Amino acid sequence: MKQNVILGIDTSNYTTSVAIITVDGSLVANLKRPLAVKPGERGLRQSDALFAHTVNLPELMGEVRRFLKDYHVCAVGVSVTPRNQVGSYMPCFLAGISAAESISAAMCIPIYKFSHQCGHIMAAIYSSGVNEFLEQEFAAFHISGGTTELVRVTPAEIGFSAELLGGSADLNAGQVIDRIGVYLGMQFPAGPAMEREALKNTKKIPKKRISQNGMQINLSGLENMAIKLFSDTGDKALVAAFVFDYIGRSVSAMIDAYQQIYGKTKFVCAGGVMCNGIIKGMLSEKYDVCFAEPSMSSDNAVGIAALALSAYQTENKND
Repeated sequence: MKQNVILGIDTSNYTTSVAIITVDGSLVANLKRPLAVKPGERGLRQSDALFAHTVNLPELMGEVRRFLKDYHVCAVGVSVTPRNQVGSYMPCFLAGISAAESISAAMCIPIYKFSHQCGHIMAAIYSSGVNEFLEQEFAAFHISGGTTELVRVTPAEIGFSAELLGGSADLNAGQVIDRIGVYLGMQFPAGPAMEREALKNTKKIPKKRISQNGMQINLSGLENMAIKLFSDTGDKALVAAFVFDYIGRSVSAMIDAYQQIYGKTKFVCAGGVMCNGIIKGMLSEKYDVCFAEPSMSSDNAVGIAALALSAYQTENKND
């Protein structure tokens, strides 16, 4: 008899992702295909992202077929919104919804719907093994190209309830990294190239005052400061190191503000920016933090599959 598995689908503005998890929680496949961005561009329009997903999904499903020879799909999970907020919507998720709804209807299996943000948070929990968070309130960061948020998360019967407490009031951390990286001549998304450049730096990093109001920060000024620093020094490594140091200190400021109200706690750190080794090192030295594995920090469908697995188990716990 074939073993039952959960299929997860995520179609963010950056990556087409499909994952497979067995009903006992073992990861079978974590498949991704980034959306192509032209050299010099700093992102994609939603119409272009949606079209790219319609091209990528059939190709990824072809790869999925190889993994399913010994398994039976018993449920499908999909990201349907960017975050757990009323009015949260991005057209790129329509591609995943369409695919998941079609699979659910054709196979007569349940479908579970979640936010992209909750998928990121669950991916961090799943890959770091801190399963105690599935039964208690906790704090989480979701920091990426499209989001810089601090949320207080409460487990729900299906998925999570996430209360927004803080984050960036203007530009997102990943957005700033990409803008500066492209300005310095790097390909979008620029995070990995920026980190490699920053690790070359041997100079003292300027400590500019961060812009903070409680658990809220502002990052728009970082772009101008980084451009000026490059204009003054012509040093890409120093500029990259400055950017990550500023973002790391900004996240630290949000943690301090949170802990002044709620007390010391462990933080789940999710999203593509949180796989940056420099920022991880800065936070790990001062706080009790856990991070997703690198492959599950960037956009992925593993968290969505894991959330769907939890929902499936809840609905079938008496069978």
